[in-house]
Amino acid sequence: MMNENWNDLCQAEDMAYFRADICLSSPESYTLEEKSQICDDMISTSAAILDAMRADFETYPPELRAKLLDALCSSGTETPEWWWDVLVGDGDPLYRELLA
Repeated sequence: MMNENWNDLCQAEDMAYFRADICLSSPESYTLEEKSQICDDMISTSAAILDAMRADFETYPPELRAKLLDALCSSGTETPEWWWDVLVGDGDPLYRELLA
């Protein structure tokens, strides 16, 4: 079931960004409201994936969470502060601001 949820989230995010790419190639074909909805979809789907990552992370035992967080922080993908915010703190600061 969890894989299906991840697949649904990833497909929704992919579709939102695909729609944005199409809009960028022909912006005159979209109304301001449609452009706004595309932006909202991009933000909400990306935020949903981060929320799902946090929920999944919280299911692990504390010692495994610590090891996983250490590995992610040293991976070079994003900053350690970003991983901490997303998985332990209040979430990605950008999405917190945009969704507020």
